[in-house]
Amino acid sequence: MSPAPTPAGPLPPVHAAPLPAGSVGADGVRVLPSIRYAGVPGYRPLELDLYLPPDAGSAPAPVVVFVHGGGWLVGSRNTVGPMFAGAGPTPFARVAQAGIAVASVDYRLSGESTWPAALHDVKAAVRWLRARGDEAGIDPGRIAAWGESAGGHLAALLGLTGRASAGGEEGAGTDDRGRALEGDVGVTGRSSGVAAVVAWYTPSDVARVATDNGADPAAPDSREALFLGGPVSAVPERAAEASPVTYARAGAPPFLLLHGTADRFVASRQSERFAAALTAAGADVTLELFEGADHMWLGAPDTAEAALSRTIAFLRQHLHP
Repeated sequence: MSPAPTPAGPLPPVHAAPLPAGSVGADGVRVLPSIRYAGVPGYRPLELDLYLPPDAGSAPAPVVVFVHGGGWLVGSRNTVGPMFAGAGPTPFARVAQAGIAVASVDYRLSGESTWPAALHDVKAAVRWLRARGDEAGIDPGRIAAWGESAGGHLAALLGLTGRASAGGEEGAGTDDRGRALEGDVGVTGRSSGVAAVVAWYTPSDVARVATDNGADPAAPDSREALFLGGPVSAVPERAAEASPVTYARAGAPPFLLLHGTADRFVASRQSERFAAALTAAGADVTLELFEGADHMWLGAPDTAEAALSRTIAFLRQHLHP
């Protein structure tokens, strides 16, 4: 019996695989699904879906990286929250129709790996776009981040812990704290910085999420505890390291923070304090509070629509100057 053939050499990394052909919908948006932007041994593949504007190909398009919510515990790249379920066109298609590509990413959840794995993953997605986005007609010099809830937290950290450079090199102008959070997942040697950030109802000060909601910061089963790998009160240094408010700085990209005043899961004071910290540091930040709106804009379709419209306008302002 002949021995089984052996590979001629090591397999190429998953982030180097050819792009899928994709498909074009009735709205003219081309979707390239399930792109493996990185692989981590022992974990599910890290994938993103890329939504390209109808005129993609005529000129490189800017792109926004969308990071889903779910308390770092659940969720996927397929949704933008329950208030947009069944919407046509989808929020991603609407952004693409406005001339901005969308890269909606998955990342390791807290049941798979704890902080800072999720941030390492979304940084890898940005680096992949810088390295290979041009193959799909993406402009690597115009990348923004947008997230909801836990995804807004990760989007904010993208804006504050990595700085983009004209050439896209890794760590251009990034301080030591930012370099320590870069990770080595997927493509390396490129910047994970972004040019603008939109964060919906985001937890920005992880140590105070529970107390802001009147909950117990020592609870071992809270979303924050599962994300950090221990109760918030027991790992204060890790909670601070994982909090966007820690990294408020001059020279940060412009921020748009949207939050409902009746949010039952992430109190609006999280965004208020974050906006105050960014302002005090000399950053460009706009905070908009929606009176009476709950988390995920639940029960408020008009607010959900207003938030999406405001997001598209902000992204166009900063990616289509």
